[in-house]
Amino acid sequence: MRLRIFVIAALLVGGFLIVTSKTNWGRQRILAPIRDAGGQIWSGPSVARSASLGPDEENNIEIYKSAHLATVNITSTVYRRTIFLEIYPSKDQGSGFLISGDGKILTNNHVVTNDRQLEVTLSDQTRYPAKLVTRDEANDLALIQITPRKKLTWLRLGDSDSLQVGQKVLAIGNPFGLNGTLTTGVVSSLGRSIRGENNQELEGLIQTDAAINFGNSGGPLLDSGGNVIGINTAILGPNGGSIGIGFAMPINRAKALLEDYQAGRKRPRLGVSVVPVSGDYADALDLPTQGGLLIQEVEPGSAAARAGLRAGRETVQIGNVQLLIGGDLITAIDGKPIDREDAISRALSRKRAGDTLELTIFRSGRTMNVRVKLGEEGPI
Repeated sequence: MRLRIFVIAALLVGGFLIVTSKTNWGRQRILAPIRDAGGQIWSGPSVARSASLGPDEENNIEIYKSAHLATVNITSTVYRRTIFLEIYPSKDQGSGFLISGDGKILTNNHVVTNDRQLEVTLSDQTRYPAKLVTRDEANDLALIQITPRKKLTWLRLGDSDSLQVGQKVLAIGNPFGLNGTLTTGVVSSLGRSIRGENNQELEGLIQTDAAINFGNSGGPLLDSGGNVIGINTAILGPNGGSIGIGFAMPINRAKALLEDYQAGRKRPRLGVSVVPVSGDYADALDLPTQGGLLIQEVEPGSAAARAGLRAGRETVQIGNVQLLIGGDLITAIDGKPIDREDAISRALSRKRAGDTLELTIFRSGRTMNVRVKLGEEGPI
Protein backbone atom coordinates (compact mmCIF):
# COMPACT_ATOMS: atom_id res chain seq x y z
CA MET A 1 0.00 0.00 0.00
CA ARG A 2 1.48 3.24 -1.10
CA LEU A 3 1.78 5.87 1.56
CA ARG A 4 0.40 9.14 0.41
CA ILE A 5 2.19 12.06 2.04
CA PHE A 6 0.32 15.22 2.82
CA VAL A 7 2.00 18.45 3.78
CA ILE A 8 -0.06 20.80 5.85
CA ALA A 9 1.07 24.33 5.30
CA ALA A 10 -0.30 26.55 7.97
CA LEU A 11 -0.24 29.68 5.91
CA LEU A 12 -2.03 32.52 7.54
CA VAL A 13 -3.49 34.27 4.56
CA GLY A 14 -6.48 36.46 5.28
CA GLY A 15 -7.07 34.54 8.51
CA PHE A 16 -7.64 31.10 6.93
CA LEU A 17 -5.80 27.79 7.28
CA ILE A 18 -4.73 26.33 3.91
CA VAL A 19 -4.04 22.59 3.57
CA THR A 20 -2.07 21.39 0.55
CA SER A 21 -1.43 17.85 -0.70
CA LYS A 22 2.10 17.09 -1.89
CA THR A 23 0.79 14.65 -4.51
CA ASN A 24 -1.66 17.12 -5.88
CA TRP A 25 -0.08 20.54 -5.21
CA GLY A 26 -2.44 22.38 -7.47
CA ARG A 27 -5.53 21.48 -5.46
CA GLN A 28 -6.08 23.64 -2.38
CA ARG A 29 -8.96 23.62 -0.02
CA ILE A 30 -10.00 26.27 2.54
CA LEU A 31 -10.99 24.54 5.75
CA ALA A 32 -11.91 27.22 8.26
CA PRO A 33 -11.02 30.70 9.42
CA ILE A 34 -8.62 31.00 12.37
CA ARG A 35 -10.10 32.67 15.43
CA ASP A 36 -8.48 34.13 18.52
CA ALA A 37 -9.38 33.38 22.13
CA GLY A 38 -12.25 35.84 21.96
CA GLY A 39 -13.72 34.22 18.92
CA GLN A 40 -12.71 37.00 16.54
CA ILE A 41 -11.18 36.19 13.16
CA TRP A 42 -7.44 36.83 13.34
CA SER A 43 -6.19 38.79 10.36
CA GLY A 44 -2.49 39.00 11.14
CA PRO A 45 -0.37 41.81 12.53
CA SER A 46 -0.85 45.34 11.23
CA VAL A 47 2.14 46.68 9.32
CA ALA A 48 3.04 50.38 9.10
CA ARG A 49 3.43 51.26 5.44
CA SER A 50 5.49 54.44 6.08
CA ALA A 51 6.80 56.50 8.98
CA SER A 52 4.93 59.70 9.68
CA LEU A 53 6.89 62.78 10.79
CA GLY A 54 5.78 65.25 13.39
CA PRO A 55 6.00 69.03 12.85
CA ASP A 56 9.13 69.31 15.01
CA GLU A 57 10.89 66.54 13.08
CA GLU A 58 9.96 68.16 9.77
CA ASN A 59 11.36 71.46 11.07
CA ASN A 60 14.65 69.77 12.04
CA ILE A 61 14.97 68.09 8.66
CA GLU A 62 14.17 71.26 6.70
CA ILE A 63 16.75 73.31 8.61
CA TYR A 64 19.42 70.63 8.30
CA LYS A 65 18.95 70.25 4.54
CA SER A 66 20.05 73.84 3.95
CA ALA A 67 22.23 74.58 7.00
CA HIS A 68 24.60 71.62 6.69
CA LEU A 69 25.53 72.75 3.17
CA ALA A 70 26.83 76.01 4.64
CA THR A 71 28.69 74.38 7.55
CA VAL A 72 32.36 73.70 6.88
CA ASN A 73 35.23 71.78 8.41
CA ILE A 74 38.36 73.81 9.22
CA THR A 75 41.76 72.14 9.51
CA SER A 76 44.63 74.17 10.92
CA THR A 77 48.20 72.91 10.62
CA VAL A 78 51.24 74.01 12.59
CA TYR A 79 54.72 72.51 12.19
CA ARG A 80 56.37 71.37 15.41
CA ARG A 81 59.73 69.80 16.35
CA THR A 82 60.33 66.56 18.20
CA ILE A 83 62.98 66.25 20.91
CA PHE A 84 65.24 65.03 18.11
CA LEU A 85 64.56 68.29 16.20
CA GLU A 86 62.55 66.52 13.52
CA ILE A 87 59.76 68.65 12.04
CA TYR A 88 56.25 67.20 11.85
CA PRO A 89 52.80 68.68 11.08
CA SER A 90 50.25 68.87 13.90
CA LYS A 91 46.64 69.27 12.83
CA ASP A 92 43.58 70.48 14.71
CA GLN A 93 40.02 70.50 13.44
CA GLY A 94 37.03 72.70 14.05
CA SER A 95 33.93 74.00 12.34
CA GLY A 96 32.73 77.21 10.75
CA PHE A 97 29.88 78.44 8.58
CA LEU A 98 29.53 80.51 5.44
CA ILE A 99 27.95 83.95 5.78
CA SER A 100 28.26 84.98 2.12
CA GLY A 101 28.27 83.30 -1.26
CA ASP A 102 31.81 84.54 -1.98
CA GLY A 103 33.42 82.45 0.78
CA LYS A 104 33.42 84.48 4.03
CA ILE A 105 33.32 82.15 7.04
CA LEU A 106 32.72 82.83 10.73
CA THR A 107 34.36 80.62 13.34
CA ASN A 108 36.06 80.73 16.75
CA ASN A 109 39.41 82.47 17.14
CA HIS A 110 40.83 79.43 18.95
CA VAL A 111 40.11 77.33 15.83
CA VAL A 112 42.43 79.53 13.73
CA THR A 113 45.26 80.48 16.08
CA ASN A 114 48.37 82.25 14.81
CA ASP A 115 51.00 80.82 12.44
CA ARG A 116 48.87 78.01 11.06
CA GLN A 117 47.98 76.89 7.59
CA LEU A 118 44.20 76.86 7.19
CA GLU A 119 42.22 74.54 4.96
CA VAL A 120 38.43 74.53 4.59
CA THR A 121 36.48 71.45 3.49
CA LEU A 122 32.95 72.07 2.20
CA SER A 123 30.00 69.70 2.56
CA ASP A 124 30.69 68.30 -0.94
CA GLN A 125 34.28 67.51 0.18
CA THR A 126 35.92 70.15 -2.00
CA ARG A 127 38.86 71.81 -0.27
CA TYR A 128 40.18 75.35 -0.32
CA PRO A 129 43.06 77.16 1.37
CA ALA A 130 41.82 79.91 3.70
CA LYS A 131 43.25 83.12 5.11
CA LEU A 132 42.48 85.04 8.28
CA VAL A 133 40.65 88.31 7.60
CA THR A 134 40.03 89.68 11.10
CA ARG A 135 39.59 88.44 14.66
CA ASP A 136 38.12 89.46 18.01
CA GLU A 137 40.19 87.68 20.64
CA ALA A 138 38.13 89.00 23.57
CA ASN A 139 35.03 87.24 22.23
CA ASP A 140 36.86 84.28 20.64
CA LEU A 141 35.67 85.17 17.13
CA ALA A 142 37.37 85.09 13.74
CA LEU A 143 36.46 85.79 10.12
CA ILE A 144 38.27 83.81 7.43
CA GLN A 145 38.02 83.82 3.62
CA ILE A 146 38.21 81.23 0.86
CA THR A 147 38.03 81.82 -2.90
CA PRO A 148 35.43 79.34 -4.19
CA ARG A 149 34.98 78.35 -7.81
CA LYS A 150 31.21 78.74 -7.55
CA LYS A 151 28.64 80.64 -5.48
CA LEU A 152 28.06 78.89 -2.16
CA THR A 153 25.11 78.37 0.19
CA TRP A 154 25.28 80.64 3.23
CA LEU A 155 23.39 81.19 6.48
CA ARG A 156 21.32 84.12 7.74
CA LEU A 157 22.36 85.81 10.99
CA GLY A 158 19.62 86.14 13.61
CA ASP A 159 19.24 88.24 16.77
CA SER A 160 20.75 86.83 19.96
CA ASP A 161 19.46 89.67 22.16
CA SER A 162 15.88 88.34 21.87
CA LEU A 163 16.67 84.77 22.98
CA GLN A 164 14.65 83.15 25.76
CA VAL A 165 15.47 80.23 28.02
CA GLY A 166 13.60 77.17 26.81
CA GLN A 167 13.47 77.95 23.11
CA LYS A 168 14.60 75.28 20.69
CA VAL A 169 18.10 75.37 19.13
CA LEU A 170 19.98 73.18 16.66
CA ALA A 171 23.77 72.75 16.52
CA ILE A 172 25.62 71.63 13.39
CA GLY A 173 29.32 70.85 13.20
CA ASN A 174 32.03 68.26 12.75
CA PRO A 175 32.60 66.62 16.16
CA PHE A 176 35.62 64.28 16.12
CA GLY A 177 35.78 64.75 12.34
CA LEU A 178 32.23 63.41 11.78
CA ASN A 179 31.09 65.91 9.18
CA GLY A 180 27.63 67.43 9.14
CA THR A 181 26.46 66.23 12.57
CA LEU A 182 23.15 67.64 13.84
CA THR A 183 22.13 67.82 17.51
CA THR A 184 19.11 69.54 19.01
CA GLY A 185 18.18 70.99 22.38
CA VAL A 186 17.07 74.17 24.07
CA VAL A 187 18.58 77.36 25.42
CA SER A 188 19.39 76.28 28.99
CA SER A 189 20.51 79.68 30.30
CA LEU A 190 21.78 83.08 29.16
CA GLY A 191 24.61 85.37 30.21
CA ARG A 192 26.99 82.62 31.34
CA SER A 193 30.69 83.34 31.99
CA ILE A 194 33.43 80.72 31.61
CA ARG A 195 37.21 80.55 31.35
CA GLY A 196 38.40 79.88 27.82
CA GLU A 197 41.85 79.10 26.45
CA ASN A 198 44.81 80.83 28.13
CA ASN A 199 42.54 81.45 31.16
CA GLN A 200 40.64 84.08 29.16
CA GLU A 201 37.20 84.90 30.54
CA LEU A 202 34.35 84.70 28.03
CA GLU A 203 31.21 86.50 29.13
CA GLY A 204 27.56 86.53 28.18
CA LEU A 205 27.51 83.06 26.60
CA ILE A 206 24.44 81.06 25.61
CA GLN A 207 24.21 77.78 27.54
CA THR A 208 22.57 74.88 25.70
CA ASP A 209 21.92 71.18 26.23
CA ALA A 210 22.34 70.46 22.51
CA ALA A 211 25.30 68.05 22.41
CA ILE A 212 28.57 69.85 21.56
CA ASN A 213 31.89 67.98 21.37
CA PHE A 214 35.46 68.53 20.17
CA GLY A 215 35.31 69.65 16.57
CA ASN A 216 32.00 71.50 17.02
CA SER A 217 33.81 74.73 17.91
CA GLY A 218 33.02 77.46 15.40
CA GLY A 219 29.87 75.79 14.06
CA PRO A 220 26.44 77.46 13.99
CA LEU A 221 23.79 77.35 16.70
CA LEU A 222 20.46 77.89 14.95
CA ASP A 223 16.93 78.79 15.99
CA SER A 224 13.81 77.07 14.68
CA GLY A 225 13.74 79.49 11.75
CA GLY A 226 17.20 78.40 10.59
CA ASN A 227 18.84 81.69 11.66
CA VAL A 228 22.26 81.64 13.35
CA ILE A 229 21.88 82.89 16.93
CA GLY A 230 25.24 81.70 18.27
CA ILE A 231 28.65 80.21 17.49
CA ASN A 232 29.37 76.96 19.35
CA THR A 233 32.40 77.73 21.49
CA ALA A 234 33.00 75.49 24.50
CA ILE A 235 31.81 72.50 26.50
CA LEU A 236 31.82 71.60 30.17
CA GLY A 237 32.38 67.90 30.76
CA PRO A 238 34.81 65.21 31.91
CA ASN A 239 37.53 64.38 29.38
CA GLY A 240 36.07 66.84 26.90
CA GLY A 241 32.90 64.81 26.32
CA SER A 242 29.40 66.26 26.17
CA ILE A 243 27.24 65.97 29.29
CA GLY A 244 24.60 68.37 28.06
CA ILE A 245 26.33 71.62 29.01
CA GLY A 246 27.64 73.55 26.02
CA PHE A 247 28.25 77.23 25.40
CA ALA A 248 27.88 79.43 22.33
CA MET A 249 29.01 82.99 21.65
CA PRO A 250 25.96 85.18 20.87
CA ILE A 251 25.81 86.05 17.17
CA ASN A 252 25.32 89.76 17.86
CA ARG A 253 28.97 89.89 18.99
CA ALA A 254 29.98 88.57 15.58
CA LYS A 255 27.67 91.05 13.83
CA ALA A 256 29.47 93.88 15.61
CA LEU A 257 32.81 92.41 14.47
CA LEU A 258 31.58 92.28 10.87
CA GLU A 259 30.25 95.85 10.96
CA ASP A 260 33.56 97.14 12.31
CA TYR A 261 35.53 95.21 9.70
CA GLN A 262 33.41 96.57 6.86
CA ALA A 263 33.77 100.12 8.16
CA GLY A 264 37.48 99.78 8.95
CA ARG A 265 36.87 100.38 12.67
CA LYS A 266 38.58 98.74 15.63
CA ARG A 267 36.78 97.05 18.53
CA PRO A 268 36.31 99.02 21.77
CA ARG A 269 37.71 98.06 25.15
CA LEU A 270 37.11 99.14 28.73
CA GLY A 271 39.87 97.27 30.57
CA VAL A 272 38.27 95.80 33.72
CA SER A 273 37.45 92.41 35.18
CA VAL A 274 34.28 92.19 37.29
CA VAL A 275 32.13 89.80 39.33
CA PRO A 276 28.37 90.13 39.89
CA VAL A 277 27.18 90.74 43.46
CA SER A 278 23.64 91.22 44.75
CA GLY A 279 21.30 90.33 47.62
CA ASP A 280 23.01 88.69 50.60
CA TYR A 281 26.47 89.09 49.07
CA ALA A 282 25.87 92.81 48.60
CA ASP A 283 24.56 93.15 52.19
CA ALA A 284 27.61 91.36 53.57
CA LEU A 285 29.87 93.83 51.75
CA ASP A 286 27.84 96.92 52.76
CA LEU A 287 26.88 97.53 49.14
CA PRO A 288 23.47 98.50 47.71
CA THR A 289 21.10 95.52 47.86
CA GLN A 290 20.27 95.70 44.16
CA GLY A 291 23.95 95.00 43.56
CA GLY A 292 25.86 95.31 40.32
CA LEU A 293 29.28 94.41 38.92
CA LEU A 294 32.12 94.69 41.43
CA ILE A 295 35.43 95.65 39.81
CA GLN A 296 38.20 93.19 40.64
CA GLU A 297 41.02 94.46 38.41
CA VAL A 298 41.70 97.52 36.26
CA GLU A 299 44.17 97.05 33.42
CA PRO A 300 47.01 99.60 33.54
CA GLY A 301 46.81 102.12 30.70
CA SER A 302 43.26 101.11 29.76
CA ALA A 303 40.25 103.37 29.28
CA ALA A 304 39.02 102.37 32.74
CA ALA A 305 42.36 103.34 34.30
CA ARG A 306 42.36 106.72 32.52
CA ALA A 307 38.84 107.38 33.82
CA GLY A 308 39.96 106.67 37.39
CA LEU A 309 37.97 103.49 38.04
CA ARG A 310 39.17 101.62 41.12
CA ALA A 311 39.95 97.90 41.51
CA GLY A 312 39.55 95.74 44.61
CA ARG A 313 42.32 95.89 47.19
CA GLU A 314 41.48 93.29 49.85
CA THR A 315 40.62 89.60 49.46
CA VAL A 316 37.66 88.22 51.43
CA GLN A 317 35.89 84.87 51.54
CA ILE A 318 32.07 84.90 51.52
CA GLY A 319 30.69 81.37 51.63
CA ASN A 320 32.57 79.54 48.90
CA VAL A 321 33.24 82.71 46.90
CA GLN A 322 36.51 84.64 47.10
CA LEU A 323 36.35 88.33 46.14
CA LEU A 324 38.51 91.42 45.99
CA ILE A 325 36.68 94.21 47.81
CA GLY A 326 37.24 97.94 48.04
CA GLY A 327 36.78 98.57 44.32
CA ASP A 328 33.98 100.38 42.48
CA LEU A 329 30.57 98.73 42.09
CA ILE A 330 29.07 99.41 38.65
CA THR A 331 25.30 99.72 39.14
CA ALA A 332 24.23 101.08 35.73
CA ILE A 333 25.60 101.59 32.21
CA ASP A 334 24.35 104.49 30.11
CA GLY A 335 21.49 104.91 32.60
CA LYS A 336 20.36 101.26 32.42
CA PRO A 337 20.56 99.27 35.69
CA ILE A 338 22.75 96.17 35.68
CA ASP A 339 20.41 93.20 35.24
CA ARG A 340 22.75 90.47 33.99
CA GLU A 341 26.39 89.38 34.19
CA ASP A 342 27.25 90.28 30.60
CA ALA A 343 25.97 93.86 30.82
CA ILE A 344 29.38 95.36 29.95
CA SER A 345 29.93 93.10 26.95
CA ARG A 346 26.44 93.86 25.67
CA ALA A 347 27.01 97.59 26.06
CA LEU A 348 30.38 97.41 24.29
CA SER A 349 28.81 95.51 21.38
CA ARG A 350 26.85 98.69 20.59
CA LYS A 351 29.88 100.96 20.91
CA ARG A 352 32.95 101.78 18.82
CA ALA A 353 36.49 102.70 19.83
CA GLY A 354 36.44 106.38 20.78
CA ASP A 355 32.80 106.34 21.96
CA THR A 356 31.89 107.30 25.52
CA LEU A 357 30.40 104.94 28.08
CA GLU A 358 28.68 106.45 31.13
CA LEU A 359 29.00 104.28 34.22
CA THR A 360 27.04 104.74 37.43
CA ILE A 361 29.23 103.50 40.28
CA PHE A 362 28.98 103.11 44.04
CA ARG A 363 32.19 104.16 45.81
CA SER A 364 32.86 104.75 49.52
CA GLY A 365 29.19 105.00 50.42
CA ARG A 366 28.02 107.29 47.63
CA THR A 367 26.84 107.04 44.05
CA MET A 368 28.46 108.93 41.17
CA ASN A 369 28.62 108.91 37.37
CA VAL A 370 31.89 108.40 35.49
CA ARG A 371 32.30 108.98 31.76
CA VAL A 372 34.80 106.64 30.07
CA LYS A 373 36.20 107.19 26.58
CA LEU A 374 36.69 103.71 25.17
CA GLY A 375 40.01 102.51 23.80
CA GLU A 376 40.71 99.96 21.05
CA GLU A 377 40.67 96.15 20.88
CA GLY A 378 41.19 93.66 23.69
CA PRO A 379 39.28 92.46 26.78
CA ILE A 380 36.52 94.48 28.39
